[in-house]
Amino acid sequence: MKFGTIDYVIFVLYALTIVGIAFWVTRKKDKTSEDYFLAGKSLPWWAIGASLIAANISAEQFIGMSGSGFAIGLAIASYEWMAALTLLIVGKFFLPVFMEKKLYTIPEFVEKRYSENLKTILAVFWIGLYIFVNLTSVLYLGATALDTIMGNGDGSLMVACIIGLAAFAALYSLWGGLGAVAWTDVVQVALLVIGGLVTTVIALSHVSPDGGVISGFMTLLEKAPQKFSMILDKGEIITPDGKDAYWDLPGLAVLIGGMWVANLYYWGFN
Repeated sequence: MKFGTIDYVIFVLYALTIVGIAFWVTRKKDKTSEDYFLAGKSLPWWAIGASLIAANISAEQFIGMSGSGFAIGLAIASYEWMAALTLLIVGKFFLPVFMEKKLYTIPEFVEKRYSENLKTILAVFWIGLYIFVNLTSVLYLGATALDTIMGNGDGSLMVACIIGLAAFAALYSLWGGLGAVAWTDVVQVALLVIGGLVTTVIALSHVSPDGGVISGFMTLLEKAPQKFSMILDKGEIITPDGKDAYWDLPGLAVLIGGMWVANLYYWGFN
């Protein structure tokens, strides 16, 4: 599928709208560090919730987890189910400490708890990790998608797409701080939810020969019941590359083991 004229128009309007909203909500000239990192503590709960969801979704989810969902099934959603519980723990036990101590970043917490040297080491480590692992994968996957739908999928647009995505994100997020990110995330999560629901309805309607969402869902249950397992057993699902999915999501160990560590880091300290 390639972009047509109407697709490019919508794409450009969307980008301009996001940037416009970001600059509008952060038009205040004199910004403090509290304004930049905490949006002046003025965000309503629903904007914070929307921003949490939208900030969690990137090319890693659209391409990576979607592909894992196709190969493994519903079990891949354990990352997000566990996140719901983790957020409760973070909100109850972690955030009150950060707010009481007026901490804006985790390196600040490390500095107060340990030393300035350790803060610097952690900050450098996290910046390196973010640039060379997180950002590179997200930009590469996003550029791959754009290269496919805007070009020939041969990689000829990869560099331009990577630069464009990075510049677009930096344009409003670095300028406006958390306020710009949060309010644009409200718009984006609304589009994600609406678009996701519409896509789900259309996709399920095409699964069954009879059409219809319910009929399509029942067809999926009949044809691929193993893909609806949340707790995997050994040998239950073999991915297209011949690997046992159990070793990616090892049964109950997912719920009582390492997933907690990953989620507490991601939602509480990232």
